[in-house]
Amino acid sequence: MRIGSAIFLIAIGAILAWAITPGLIPNVDQTLIGYILMAVGVIGLIASLVLASPGRSRRISETRSVVDPNTGERITRNESRDGGI
Repeated sequence: MRIGSAIFLIAIGAILAWAITPGLIPNVDQTLIGYILMAVGVIGLIASLVLASPGRSRRISETRSVVDPNTGERITRNESRDGGI
C-alpha cells in the first residue's frame, strides 16, 4: 500500500464515519466500516513511511580494473563501504 492509497482509505473512512447520515445503506453499520477503513489507512500509512525510509546499512561496492604498465598484468580492486550520510 502506498501513501496515496492509505490517505484515500482514511478519507473514505472519515466520510463514512462522520459525513454520511447513518442508515443510508440498510443492514450495514456505516460508522463501524468507516472506523475500520480509517484504521487500515493509518496502519498502511505508517507501514509505507517505515518501508520508504532509507535503510541504515547501505553498502556501496566499487570495482576498478587497470593494467599495470610494468608487468602488463590486469589488477582488479574491489572496495565496499558504507554509504551513510
